[in-house]
Amino acid sequence: MAARVQFASGEYVPLEMHKVRVVQKLNLLPVEERLKAVEGAGYNTFLLQNRDVFLDMLTDSGTNAMSDQQIASMMVADDAYAGSASYARLYEAIVEIFGTEYFLPAHQGRAAEHIISQVFIPRSGVVPMNFHFTTTKAHIELAGGQIAELFTDEALKIKSDFPFKGNLDIAKLKALIAKVGKQNVPYVRMEAGTNLIGGQPFSIANMRDVRKVCDDHGLLIVLDVSLIAENVYFIKTREEEFKDADVKTIIRAMCDLADIIYFSARKVCCARGGGIATRSKELYLKMRDLVPLFEGFLTYGGMSVREIEAMAVGLRETLDMDMISQSPQFIKYLVDQLDAGGVPVVTPAGGLGCHLDAMGFLPHVPQLQYPAGALGTALFIISGIRGMERGTISMDRDADGNDVPSEVELLRLAMPRRVFTLSQVKYVEDRVKWLYANRELVGGLEFYDEPKVLRFFVGRLRPTGDWPQKLIAKFRQDFPNGV
Repeated sequence: MAARVQFASGEYVPLEMHKVRVVQKLNLLPVEERLKAVEGAGYNTFLLQNRDVFLDMLTDSGTNAMSDQQIASMMVADDAYAGSASYARLYEAIVEIFGTEYFLPAHQGRAAEHIISQVFIPRSGVVPMNFHFTTTKAHIELAGGQIAELFTDEALKIKSDFPFKGNLDIAKLKALIAKVGKQNVPYVRMEAGTNLIGGQPFSIANMRDVRKVCDDHGLLIVLDVSLIAENVYFIKTREEEFKDADVKTIIRAMCDLADIIYFSARKVCCARGGGIATRSKELYLKMRDLVPLFEGFLTYGGMSVREIEAMAVGLRETLDMDMISQSPQFIKYLVDQLDAGGVPVVTPAGGLGCHLDAMGFLPHVPQLQYPAGALGTALFIISGIRGMERGTISMDRDADGNDVPSEVELLRLAMPRRVFTLSQVKYVEDRVKWLYANRELVGGLEFYDEPKVLRFFVGRLRPTGDWPQKLIAKFRQDFPNGV
């Protein structure tokens, strides 16, 4: 496991078990220029240009640092359209790690979601899940189905010590099946490291209970393993049964309970791609024909062979506890420091990133003025840190055009693997604490250009008032010579 050493001062600090061999220059613009940049981006951090960003904590999707072995593997890629040796190496890694016999490549995770949704979801079908992800929900609804989030009562508690807030509520699952009928439930979806509620894991004990209910009713389990590495880390450190188990054993225990697994390689492999895996030839054949139609041939699935080689190496590196523990330990360090300073953050610390509770941070901003989006804007202005809104902006309006308030309003500060140094994490801590001390200066946002679907990607907003200028004035007062 990555070292967590005690300094002479008594402080416990996560220690990187890697060295930096390639660097990329960063820019830290003056605060006035950051305001111009976010104005030009329609106060949407997704639309910021990377040249204007200092620390990019938007996502870990495709932003994890690749290892030297991954980069080296890309040089031996076989670029055959069909029957590529690169695909054969990826397939061998899939079989070894996930224990599945059949594999379908796709260019990224949402492409895998599209294929699964189109094949298995009937009109008016209901998909129970521990929590939704934005693209998952959109693909299910596009296919004519709907989702049912069956999270436990602990899931939405911001401050908690419950270790598995990503668990699916078994009583709610049984009640839903009884209500809608098992014939109207195409599958149950489990998401490892639930993205939208703070990167929170589920336990293997809970997944076993889900498996029993599904077996009793003849239902499939579809498992999103994009964040399986983080979920594995928390199982090893929080679930007593697996404290002495190795990473591979835990991964196989999770995957053996599922009928279909799929993933975004941008997350799990530190490379760009995705795929679907299963042990069932029958399920494989149901999905197979859509891959050439939407993605590419069965041995490349819309990916470059260089990425396929990097995926194969990245999957095997997922078995390394030093690698998969670094990000969760950095996240815990930041969460603990902010929590000790009174800043409202999601606890216990999850995977993926540190999640600020925007409604606790900005209680004076109405939820329909998008406090998580406003918090993301404010943090970028005063620091150059780009986070991602995970709240009401990330929801779509209902059939009547009304906003659908999110259960939680979070600003995610993602922690890609092996990207940030501890001094950069300390900078994040400092600027978040300063912003919290001056939180009354932050106001809300409103849309002026709003797509109907997945509006958080490209929608544009404006501030409700001149609060960004007031925030800068206070920043300049406290940091007259700083950026």
